[in-house]
Amino acid sequence: MAVAARLEHFLARKGIPYTEQPIDQVVNLDAAVIASGQPQDHFIRATLLIDINGVVMAVHGFNSALDMDAVQQLTGRRLQPLTARQSNRLFADCDPGFQPPIGGAYDIPVLVDEDVLTYSRALMSSGNDHTLIELDGRALRLALAGSRGGHLVIRGRATAERDALTLEEVADKLQKLYRLPPMPALALKILKLTANTEATARELAELIEFDPSLTAQIMRYARSALFNYPGQINSVQEAVTRVLGFDRVAHIALGIASVRAFDVPRQGMLGMDSFWRHSLYCAFLCQRIASHCNEDRSLAYLCGLLHNFGLLLVGHLFPSEFEELNTLREANPDVSMHSLEQQVFGAGSGQDVLAVGHGAIGGILHRLWQLPDPVIKAAGMHQHAGYHGEHENYVLMVQLANGLLKERGIGDEFNPDDIPALASALGLGEDAVVAIGANIDEVAGELDALAVSLST
Repeated sequence: MAVAARLEHFLARKGIPYTEQPIDQVVNLDAAVIASGQPQDHFIRATLLIDINGVVMAVHGFNSALDMDAVQQLTGRRLQPLTARQSNRLFADCDPGFQPPIGGAYDIPVLVDEDVLTYSRALMSSGNDHTLIELDGRALRLALAGSRGGHLVIRGRATAERDALTLEEVADKLQKLYRLPPMPALALKILKLTANTEATARELAELIEFDPSLTAQIMRYARSALFNYPGQINSVQEAVTRVLGFDRVAHIALGIASVRAFDVPRQGMLGMDSFWRHSLYCAFLCQRIASHCNEDRSLAYLCGLLHNFGLLLVGHLFPSEFEELNTLREANPDVSMHSLEQQVFGAGSGQDVLAVGHGAIGGILHRLWQLPDPVIKAAGMHQHAGYHGEHENYVLMVQLANGLLKERGIGDEFNPDDIPALASALGLGEDAVVAIGANIDEVAGELDALAVSLST
Protein backbone atom coordinates (compact mmCIF):
# COMPACT_ATOMS: atom_id res chain seq x y z
CA MET A 1 0.00 0.00 0.00
CA ALA A 2 1.44 3.37 -1.05
CA VAL A 3 -0.24 5.38 1.74
CA ALA A 4 -0.85 4.27 5.34
CA ALA A 5 -4.38 2.90 5.69
CA ARG A 6 -5.63 5.35 8.32
CA LEU A 7 -4.17 8.33 6.49
CA GLU A 8 -5.67 7.22 3.18
CA HIS A 9 -9.09 6.74 4.82
CA PHE A 10 -8.91 10.16 6.51
CA LEU A 11 -8.01 12.03 3.32
CA ALA A 12 -10.70 10.21 1.33
CA ARG A 13 -13.37 10.88 3.98
CA LYS A 14 -12.49 14.59 4.05
CA GLY A 15 -12.28 14.81 0.25
CA ILE A 16 -8.71 16.12 0.45
CA PRO A 17 -6.73 15.68 -2.78
CA TYR A 18 -3.08 14.64 -2.71
CA THR A 19 -0.37 13.39 -5.05
CA GLU A 20 1.79 10.36 -4.40
CA GLN A 21 5.52 10.64 -5.07
CA PRO A 22 7.30 7.26 -5.14
CA ILE A 23 10.96 7.21 -4.05
CA ASP A 24 13.56 4.49 -3.58
CA GLN A 25 13.15 2.62 -0.32
CA VAL A 26 15.00 4.44 2.45
CA VAL A 27 15.76 3.94 6.14
CA ASN A 28 14.44 7.19 7.63
CA LEU A 29 12.68 10.46 6.84
CA ASP A 30 15.92 12.39 6.35
CA ALA A 31 16.95 9.94 3.65
CA ALA A 32 13.47 10.17 2.08
CA VAL A 33 13.79 13.95 1.78
CA ILE A 34 17.19 13.61 0.13
CA ALA A 35 15.90 10.86 -2.20
CA SER A 36 13.01 13.06 -3.33
CA GLY A 37 15.32 15.63 -4.90
CA GLN A 38 12.90 18.34 -3.70
CA PRO A 39 13.88 21.46 -1.72
CA GLN A 40 13.87 20.65 1.96
CA ASP A 41 11.91 23.76 2.91
CA HIS A 42 8.85 22.31 1.15
CA PHE A 43 8.68 19.43 3.64
CA ILE A 44 6.83 19.25 6.93
CA ARG A 45 7.29 16.73 9.72
CA ALA A 46 5.64 15.60 12.94
CA THR A 47 7.21 15.62 16.38
CA LEU A 48 5.25 13.57 18.90
CA LEU A 49 5.09 14.80 22.50
CA ILE A 50 3.56 13.40 25.67
CA ASP A 51 2.72 14.23 29.28
CA ILE A 52 0.35 12.74 31.86
CA ASN A 53 -2.61 14.09 29.88
CA GLY A 54 -1.72 12.25 26.69
CA VAL A 55 -0.05 12.60 23.32
CA VAL A 56 0.17 15.73 21.16
CA MET A 57 1.53 16.04 17.63
CA ALA A 58 3.53 19.16 16.73
CA VAL A 59 3.66 19.84 12.98
CA HIS A 60 6.48 22.05 11.74
CA GLY A 61 8.91 22.58 8.88
CA PHE A 62 11.34 19.77 8.19
CA ASN A 63 14.41 21.95 8.80
CA SER A 64 13.10 23.56 11.98
CA ALA A 65 13.56 22.55 15.61
CA LEU A 66 10.82 22.83 18.20
CA ASP A 67 11.16 25.53 20.83
CA MET A 68 9.96 23.58 23.86
CA ASP A 69 9.53 26.78 25.89
CA ALA A 70 7.20 28.12 23.20
CA VAL A 71 5.28 24.84 23.18
CA GLN A 72 4.86 25.06 26.95
CA GLN A 73 3.64 28.66 26.75
CA LEU A 74 1.10 27.74 24.09
CA THR A 75 -0.22 24.64 25.83
CA GLY A 76 0.50 25.19 29.51
CA ARG A 77 1.90 21.66 29.53
CA ARG A 78 5.40 20.30 30.10
CA LEU A 79 5.50 17.95 27.15
CA GLN A 80 8.37 15.61 26.37
CA PRO A 81 9.23 13.73 23.14
CA LEU A 82 7.84 10.23 22.75
CA THR A 83 10.29 7.41 22.40
CA ALA A 84 10.54 5.68 19.03
CA ARG A 85 8.86 2.60 20.50
CA GLN A 86 5.89 4.63 21.79
CA SER A 87 5.52 6.36 18.43
CA ASN A 88 5.58 3.08 16.53
CA ARG A 89 2.77 1.71 18.71
CA LEU A 90 0.56 4.71 17.94
CA PHE A 91 1.20 4.43 14.21
CA ALA A 92 0.86 0.68 13.80
CA ASP A 93 -0.03 0.97 10.10
CA CYS A 94 3.17 2.93 9.34
CA ASP A 95 6.77 1.94 8.85
CA PRO A 96 8.86 2.89 11.93
CA GLY A 97 9.99 6.51 11.78
CA PHE A 98 7.62 7.48 8.95
CA GLN A 99 4.67 8.91 10.90
CA PRO A 100 2.58 11.28 8.72
CA PRO A 101 2.15 14.82 10.12
CA ILE A 102 -1.65 14.56 9.95
CA GLY A 103 -2.73 13.90 13.52
CA GLY A 104 -6.44 13.88 12.68
CA ALA A 105 -6.03 10.55 10.92
CA TYR A 106 -4.90 9.02 14.21
CA ASP A 107 -7.16 10.93 16.61
CA ILE A 108 -4.20 12.85 18.01
CA PRO A 109 -4.57 16.56 18.85
CA VAL A 110 -2.29 18.73 16.74
CA LEU A 111 -0.22 21.85 17.31
CA VAL A 112 0.91 23.45 14.08
CA ASP A 113 3.61 26.05 13.61
CA GLU A 114 2.11 29.17 12.11
CA ASP A 115 4.58 29.14 9.20
CA VAL A 116 3.26 25.77 7.99
CA LEU A 117 -0.18 27.26 7.43
CA THR A 118 1.31 29.67 4.87
CA TYR A 119 2.82 26.94 2.68
CA SER A 120 1.62 26.95 -0.93
CA ARG A 121 2.44 23.24 -1.09
CA ALA A 122 3.83 20.68 1.34
CA LEU A 123 5.58 17.34 0.99
CA MET A 124 5.42 14.81 3.81
CA SER A 125 5.67 11.18 4.82
CA SER A 126 2.86 8.95 3.62
CA GLY A 127 3.49 6.45 6.40
CA ASN A 128 5.89 4.18 4.53
CA ASP A 129 9.52 4.08 3.47
CA HIS A 130 9.04 4.35 -0.30
CA THR A 131 6.36 7.01 -0.91
CA LEU A 132 5.89 10.68 -0.12
CA ILE A 133 2.69 12.67 -0.61
CA GLU A 134 2.20 16.26 -1.70
CA LEU A 135 -0.70 18.53 -0.73
CA ASP A 136 -1.33 22.00 -2.09
CA GLY A 137 -1.82 24.81 0.40
CA ARG A 138 -5.62 24.54 0.53
CA ALA A 139 -5.53 20.75 0.97
CA LEU A 140 -2.90 21.11 3.69
CA ARG A 141 -5.03 23.56 5.66
CA LEU A 142 -8.04 21.25 5.33
CA ALA A 143 -5.98 18.31 6.59
CA LEU A 144 -4.85 20.37 9.59
CA ALA A 145 -8.28 21.89 10.30
CA GLY A 146 -8.96 22.04 14.01
CA SER A 147 -5.28 22.20 14.91
CA ARG A 148 -3.99 24.77 17.35
CA GLY A 149 -1.65 27.18 15.62
CA GLY A 150 1.14 29.22 17.08
CA HIS A 151 4.85 30.00 17.13
CA LEU A 152 6.40 26.59 17.88
CA VAL A 153 9.91 26.57 16.49
CA ILE A 154 13.19 28.28 17.03
CA ARG A 155 13.23 30.64 14.12
CA GLY A 156 16.02 29.55 11.85
CA ARG A 157 18.13 31.69 9.66
CA ALA A 158 17.61 29.40 6.72
CA THR A 159 14.25 28.94 5.14
CA ALA A 160 14.88 30.36 1.69
CA GLU A 161 15.41 27.94 -1.18
CA ARG A 162 18.99 27.69 -2.37
CA ASP A 163 21.05 25.67 -4.79
CA ALA A 164 22.95 22.80 -3.22
CA LEU A 165 26.73 23.18 -3.10
CA THR A 166 29.04 20.41 -4.22
CA LEU A 167 31.64 19.25 -1.72
CA GLU A 168 34.33 20.71 -3.96
CA GLU A 169 32.60 24.11 -3.76
CA VAL A 170 32.22 23.77 -0.01
CA ALA A 171 35.91 22.90 0.36
CA ASP A 172 36.87 25.89 -1.78
CA LYS A 173 34.65 28.24 0.21
CA LEU A 174 35.90 26.92 3.53
CA GLN A 175 39.50 27.55 2.57
CA LYS A 176 38.74 31.02 1.22
CA LEU A 177 36.43 32.23 3.98
CA TYR A 178 37.84 30.66 7.13
CA ARG A 179 41.22 30.01 8.63
CA LEU A 180 41.17 26.24 8.87
CA PRO A 181 43.47 24.74 11.50
CA PRO A 182 46.52 22.95 10.10
CA MET A 183 47.21 19.42 11.23
CA PRO A 184 49.31 19.71 14.42
CA ALA A 185 53.00 19.08 13.81
CA LEU A 186 53.13 15.92 15.90
CA ALA A 187 50.06 14.46 14.16
CA LEU A 188 51.64 15.24 10.79
CA LYS A 189 54.84 13.45 11.78
CA ILE A 190 52.86 10.40 12.91
CA LEU A 191 50.89 10.39 9.66
CA LYS A 192 54.09 10.54 7.60
CA LEU A 193 55.60 7.73 9.65
CA THR A 194 52.60 5.46 9.06
CA ALA A 195 52.97 6.03 5.30
CA ASN A 196 56.46 4.53 5.48
CA THR A 197 56.11 0.76 5.13
CA GLU A 198 59.59 0.29 6.64
CA ALA A 199 58.93 2.33 9.79
CA THR A 200 59.74 0.51 13.03
CA ALA A 201 58.12 0.30 16.45
CA ARG A 202 61.16 2.05 17.87
CA GLU A 203 60.75 5.04 15.53
CA LEU A 204 57.08 5.35 16.44
CA ALA A 205 57.84 5.08 20.16
CA GLU A 206 60.56 7.72 19.97
CA LEU A 207 58.22 10.10 18.16
CA ILE A 208 55.48 9.66 20.75
CA GLU A 209 57.88 9.94 23.70
CA PHE A 210 58.78 13.47 22.66
CA ASP A 211 55.35 14.37 24.08
CA PRO A 212 54.94 13.41 27.78
CA SER A 213 51.15 13.82 27.75
CA LEU A 214 50.70 11.63 24.67
CA THR A 215 53.10 9.08 26.15
CA ALA A 216 51.04 8.87 29.34
CA GLN A 217 47.81 8.41 27.39
CA ILE A 218 49.24 5.64 25.20
CA MET A 219 50.61 3.85 28.26
CA ARG A 220 47.28 4.16 30.06
CA TYR A 221 45.54 2.68 27.03
CA ALA A 222 47.95 -0.26 26.78
CA ARG A 223 47.64 -1.02 30.52
CA SER A 224 43.84 -0.93 30.48
CA ALA A 225 41.66 -3.97 31.03
CA LEU A 226 40.67 -3.78 27.35
CA PHE A 227 43.73 -5.90 26.58
CA ASN A 228 44.37 -7.73 29.88
CA TYR A 229 48.10 -7.90 29.26
CA PRO A 230 49.50 -9.98 32.15
CA GLY A 231 52.97 -8.42 32.38
CA GLN A 232 54.45 -5.01 33.07
CA ILE A 233 54.55 -2.38 30.33
CA ASN A 234 57.32 0.13 30.95
CA SER A 235 57.67 1.96 27.63
CA VAL A 236 55.79 3.00 24.54
CA GLN A 237 57.88 0.58 22.50
CA GLU A 238 56.71 -2.27 24.71
CA ALA A 239 53.11 -1.06 24.28
CA VAL A 240 53.62 -1.23 20.51
CA THR A 241 55.36 -4.59 20.32
CA ARG A 242 53.64 -6.53 23.12
CA VAL A 243 50.09 -5.19 23.39
CA LEU A 244 48.69 -2.77 20.85
CA GLY A 245 50.63 -3.19 17.63
CA PHE A 246 52.14 -0.55 15.38
CA ASP A 247 48.99 0.52 13.52
CA ARG A 248 46.76 0.80 16.58
CA VAL A 249 49.29 2.89 18.53
CA ALA A 250 49.88 5.09 15.50
CA HIS A 251 46.15 5.65 14.99
CA ILE A 252 45.42 6.36 18.66
CA ALA A 253 48.32 8.78 18.78
CA LEU A 254 47.21 10.40 15.51
CA GLY A 255 43.71 10.96 16.89
CA ILE A 256 44.91 12.39 20.20
CA ALA A 257 47.43 14.69 18.54
CA SER A 258 44.95 15.86 15.87
CA VAL A 259 42.33 16.93 18.43
CA ARG A 260 44.79 19.49 19.75
CA ALA A 261 44.03 21.59 16.67
CA PHE A 262 40.63 22.51 18.13
CA ASP A 263 39.47 24.72 20.95
CA VAL A 264 36.05 23.33 21.94
CA PRO A 265 34.20 23.43 25.28
CA ARG A 266 34.26 20.24 27.32
CA GLN A 267 30.63 20.29 28.45
CA GLY A 268 27.37 19.40 26.69
CA MET A 269 26.26 16.62 24.37
CA LEU A 270 28.61 17.97 21.68
CA GLY A 271 31.46 19.01 23.98
CA MET A 272 34.93 17.48 24.12
CA ASP A 273 34.06 15.07 26.94
CA SER A 274 31.19 13.57 24.95
CA PHE A 275 33.25 13.66 21.75
CA TRP A 276 35.99 11.46 23.20
CA ARG A 277 33.53 9.03 24.77
CA HIS A 278 31.61 8.67 21.51
CA SER A 279 34.78 8.40 19.40
CA LEU A 280 36.41 5.72 21.54
CA TYR A 281 33.28 3.61 21.65
CA CYS A 282 32.75 4.00 17.90
CA ALA A 283 36.38 3.11 17.16
CA PHE A 284 36.19 0.02 19.37
CA LEU A 285 32.97 -1.13 17.68
CA CYS A 286 34.21 -0.47 14.14
CA GLN A 287 37.24 -2.62 14.86
CA ARG A 288 34.98 -5.43 16.12
CA ILE A 289 32.65 -5.11 13.12
CA ALA A 290 35.61 -5.18 10.72
CA SER A 291 36.62 -8.55 12.17
CA HIS A 292 33.28 -9.97 11.04
CA CYS A 293 33.51 -8.31 7.60
CA ASN A 294 37.09 -9.22 6.67
CA GLU A 295 38.00 -5.54 6.46
CA ASP A 296 41.13 -3.82 7.78
CA ARG A 297 40.58 -3.66 11.55
CA SER A 298 43.15 -0.94 12.10
CA LEU A 299 41.71 1.27 9.37
CA ALA A 300 38.18 0.66 10.67
CA TYR A 301 39.34 1.76 14.12
CA LEU A 302 40.69 5.01 12.68
CA CYS A 303 37.43 5.63 10.76
CA GLY A 304 35.44 5.30 13.97
CA LEU A 305 37.85 7.42 15.97
CA LEU A 306 37.96 10.35 13.53
CA HIS A 307 34.47 10.28 11.97
CA ASN A 308 33.12 13.18 14.05
CA PHE A 309 35.97 15.67 13.63
CA GLY A 310 33.63 17.97 11.72
CA LEU A 311 31.86 18.82 14.98
CA LEU A 312 35.16 19.94 16.48
CA LEU A 313 35.86 22.13 13.45
CA VAL A 314 32.43 23.75 13.71
CA GLY A 315 32.99 24.38 17.43
CA HIS A 316 36.45 25.76 16.78
CA LEU A 317 35.41 28.18 14.03
CA PHE A 318 32.03 29.28 15.40
CA PRO A 319 31.86 29.03 19.20
CA SER A 320 28.58 30.95 19.58
CA GLU A 321 26.78 28.93 16.89
CA PHE A 322 28.27 25.75 18.36
CA GLU A 323 26.81 26.70 21.73
CA GLU A 324 23.41 27.18 20.05
CA LEU A 325 23.76 23.81 18.33
CA ASN A 326 24.68 22.22 21.65
CA THR A 327 21.55 23.72 23.25
CA LEU A 328 19.34 22.51 20.39
CA ARG A 329 20.84 19.05 20.67
CA GLU A 330 19.93 18.89 24.37
CA ALA A 331 16.37 20.12 23.75
CA ASN A 332 15.61 17.96 20.69
CA PRO A 333 17.03 14.47 21.32
CA ASP A 334 14.98 12.78 18.58
CA VAL A 335 15.84 15.28 15.83
CA SER A 336 18.67 14.43 13.45
CA MET A 337 21.89 16.42 13.62
CA HIS A 338 21.44 17.29 9.97
CA SER A 339 18.18 19.08 10.73
CA LEU A 340 19.67 20.94 13.69
CA GLU A 341 22.67 22.02 11.63
CA GLN A 342 20.33 23.30 8.92
CA GLN A 343 18.57 25.29 11.64
CA VAL A 344 21.74 26.94 12.91
CA PHE A 345 23.72 27.25 9.68
CA GLY A 346 21.06 28.03 7.10
CA ALA A 347 21.02 30.32 4.11
CA GLY A 348 21.45 33.95 5.00
CA SER A 349 23.38 33.21 8.19
CA GLY A 350 26.74 34.09 6.72
CA GLN A 351 27.94 30.56 7.39
CA ASP A 352 25.50 28.72 5.12
CA VAL A 353 28.39 26.68 3.71
CA LEU A 354 28.32 24.77 7.02
CA ALA A 355 24.70 23.69 6.47
CA VAL A 356 26.04 20.68 4.55
CA GLY A 357 26.54 19.10 7.96
CA HIS A 358 29.43 18.28 10.24
CA GLY A 359 30.07 14.99 8.45
CA ALA A 360 30.83 16.63 5.13
CA ILE A 361 32.87 19.32 6.86
CA GLY A 362 34.91 16.67 8.67
CA GLY A 363 35.49 14.78 5.44
CA ILE A 364 36.76 17.94 3.80
CA LEU A 365 39.16 18.61 6.67
CA HIS A 366 40.43 15.03 6.54
CA ARG A 367 41.02 15.43 2.81
CA LEU A 368 42.98 18.64 3.37
CA TRP A 369 45.00 16.86 6.05
CA GLN A 370 45.64 13.98 3.59
CA LEU A 371 44.22 11.24 5.78
CA PRO A 372 43.44 7.82 4.22
CA ASP A 373 40.56 7.76 1.74
CA PRO A 374 38.30 5.43 3.80
CA VAL A 375 38.65 7.82 6.77
CA ILE A 376 37.68 10.75 4.56
CA LYS A 377 34.67 8.90 3.19
CA ALA A 378 33.51 7.57 6.58
CA ALA A 379 33.57 11.07 8.06
CA GLY A 380 32.00 12.72 5.04
CA MET A 381 29.15 10.25 4.53
CA HIS A 382 28.29 8.91 7.99
CA GLN A 383 25.23 11.22 8.12
CA HIS A 384 23.91 9.88 4.79
CA ALA A 385 21.59 6.91 5.29
CA GLY A 386 21.53 4.45 2.43
CA TYR A 387 24.99 5.44 1.16
CA HIS A 388 26.35 3.38 -1.74
CA GLY A 389 29.73 4.07 -3.25
CA GLU A 390 33.44 4.18 -2.65
CA HIS A 391 34.65 2.64 0.64
CA GLU A 392 31.03 1.76 1.38
CA ASN A 393 31.81 -0.83 4.05
CA TYR A 394 33.75 1.65 6.16
CA VAL A 395 30.86 4.13 6.01
CA LEU A 396 28.40 1.37 6.93
CA MET A 397 30.58 0.23 9.83
CA VAL A 398 30.55 3.72 11.32
CA GLN A 399 26.79 3.97 10.78
CA LEU A 400 26.15 0.58 12.39
CA ALA A 401 28.44 1.41 15.33
CA ASN A 402 26.61 4.69 15.84
CA GLY A 403 23.25 2.93 15.65
CA LEU A 404 24.27 0.45 18.34
CA LEU A 405 25.62 3.26 20.50
CA LYS A 406 22.39 5.27 20.20
CA GLU A 407 20.61 2.41 21.93
CA ARG A 408 22.95 2.94 24.89
CA GLY A 409 22.64 6.72 24.99
CA ILE A 410 26.09 7.35 23.52
CA GLY A 411 26.71 9.79 20.67
CA ASP A 412 25.43 13.05 19.27
CA GLU A 413 21.99 11.92 18.07
CA PHE A 414 19.34 9.43 19.04
CA ASN A 415 16.88 9.24 16.18
CA PRO A 416 16.57 5.50 15.44
CA ASP A 417 18.57 3.67 12.77
CA ASP A 418 17.59 0.55 10.86
CA ILE A 419 20.20 -1.68 12.47
CA PRO A 420 19.08 -4.91 10.75
CA ALA A 421 19.39 -3.21 7.35
CA LEU A 422 22.87 -1.84 8.14
CA ALA A 423 23.99 -5.24 9.44
CA SER A 424 22.59 -7.00 6.38
CA ALA A 425 24.42 -4.60 4.05
CA LEU A 426 27.65 -5.63 5.80
CA GLY A 427 26.77 -9.32 5.58
CA LEU A 428 26.22 -9.64 9.33
CA GLY A 429 23.55 -11.85 10.85
CA GLU A 430 21.58 -11.22 14.02
CA ASP A 431 23.92 -13.36 16.13
CA ALA A 432 26.92 -11.29 15.07
CA VAL A 433 25.15 -8.03 15.95
CA VAL A 434 24.18 -9.41 19.38
CA ALA A 435 27.78 -10.49 19.99
CA ILE A 436 29.13 -7.09 18.96
CA GLY A 437 26.62 -5.38 21.25
CA ALA A 438 27.71 -7.60 24.14
CA ASN A 439 31.31 -6.49 23.54
CA ILE A 440 30.24 -2.90 24.30
CA ASP A 441 28.88 -3.82 27.72
CA GLU A 442 32.01 -5.79 28.59
CA VAL A 443 34.40 -2.87 28.03
CA ALA A 444 32.19 0.11 28.87
CA GLY A 445 33.94 0.90 32.15
CA GLU A 446 37.38 0.93 30.56
CA LEU A 447 36.30 3.05 27.60
CA ASP A 448 34.61 5.56 29.91
CA ALA A 449 37.77 5.86 31.99
CA LEU A 450 39.91 6.34 28.88
CA ALA A 451 37.53 9.01 27.56
CA VAL A 452 37.84 10.97 30.81
CA SER A 453 41.63 10.80 30.66
CA LEU A 454 41.72 12.02 27.06
CA SER A 455 39.39 14.99 27.58
CA THR A 456 41.24 16.38 30.60
